[in-house]
Amino acid sequence: MFIDLVKMEVEAGKGGDGIVAYRRELKVERGGPFGGSGGKGGTIIFKGSEGLSTLLDLRYNKVLKGNPGEKGRNKGQFGANAEDTYVSVPVGTTIFDDKTGRVIGDITENGQEVVVAKGGRGGRGNMAFATGIMKCPDFCEKGEPGEHKFIRCELRVLADCGLVGFPSVGKSTLISAVSAAKPKIAAYHFTTLVPNLGMVRLPDGRDFVMADLPGIIEGAHQGAGLGLQFLRHIERCKVIVHIIDMAATDGRDPYEDYVTINNELKEYKMNLANRPMIIVANKMDQPEAIENLKKFKERVNEDIICISAYTKDNLNELLYKIADTLENTEAFSLFEEDENDVVEYTLKEEEKFFEIEVQSDGVFNVHGEGIERLFKMTDFESDTGQHRFARQLRTYGVDDALRKLGVKNGDLVRILDFEFEFID
Repeated sequence: MFIDLVKMEVEAGKGGDGIVAYRRELKVERGGPFGGSGGKGGTIIFKGSEGLSTLLDLRYNKVLKGNPGEKGRNKGQFGANAEDTYVSVPVGTTIFDDKTGRVIGDITENGQEVVVAKGGRGGRGNMAFATGIMKCPDFCEKGEPGEHKFIRCELRVLADCGLVGFPSVGKSTLISAVSAAKPKIAAYHFTTLVPNLGMVRLPDGRDFVMADLPGIIEGAHQGAGLGLQFLRHIERCKVIVHIIDMAATDGRDPYEDYVTINNELKEYKMNLANRPMIIVANKMDQPEAIENLKKFKERVNEDIICISAYTKDNLNELLYKIADTLENTEAFSLFEEDENDVVEYTLKEEEKFFEIEVQSDGVFNVHGEGIERLFKMTDFESDTGQHRFARQLRTYGVDDALRKLGVKNGDLVRILDFEFEFID
């Protein structure tokens, strides 16, 4: 089964907790704190693999969690770091943050690795908090939570040139004639439901990868049929080969087909219409094709290569033309801005450490990635740890922000599922 789009949840491993321990050895007076820090949580890494051609494995693994780090040990020993989790994906996979739309990574080479979610650092043991003033701390720090994301993986086939055109114009027949690819071929529409790749080798030693892309119909850029799914795979192609049924099978007009496909490419993102295009008139072995070609040339002032994929007539001219065009064409950036977009470069606004909302029940809800991470890493079983957390709230300005919102003594303040009374 060919799967080229998967959404999933990933959560890297939590760092190991630090521990509270003390040195108790004979002839060692006032041994002091001896609790070690926890190990780092496991990171989730996606790795490109040429042996895969679909995202099928990810489709049935909707939630992926990393390994937690080991807790700290006695005698000041660190806990072991957790092993990273490696996930093999096909070459050509792009990973997006599904919440923000930001590109996390684009895998274009075999063995290329992309860090999708970083593991949390280990919490510090009480030995790490010892200072000249606090000689024997009785608290530690819990491990940092690993990154938690909702991601979207999209597979775009890696090919040098892509065959586009209406259904049943002969794309599958052409790729089967010039490569070892064996796509399904039949006399009805949409016989090709997944992209097919074929390696083309020329007698002069040059070679390139050709993609037989499923037929595009009018409105494909808006999602008509399976348009968006098919158009996605053209994005990596350096050269577009536009196949036209010059025999006008089923009574279609070759020129109207040509204009329709070009409009779909133009309306789609990535400036596909600006890429080199080779126009190919197929099915020239049919008697109607010659007359249709004359009419077509009167309306299209472009070079046209005439072939018959069925009889393999004039295929060498087409292949050499593709190879020559590829040599003179640089790779296109996959994530370049559209030509009509106005790009403004501004300083990135730092994410707020915390925000406060007054709930309908009068509770002051404090939330934010920074304050929640601080909360999860605090050891509330220790009185000293609780006092330290209170000091940190004042340091980060939470107390002052609450006062500006009108908090009073005895009002409830909530952080995640924990509620406490505000005392000025």
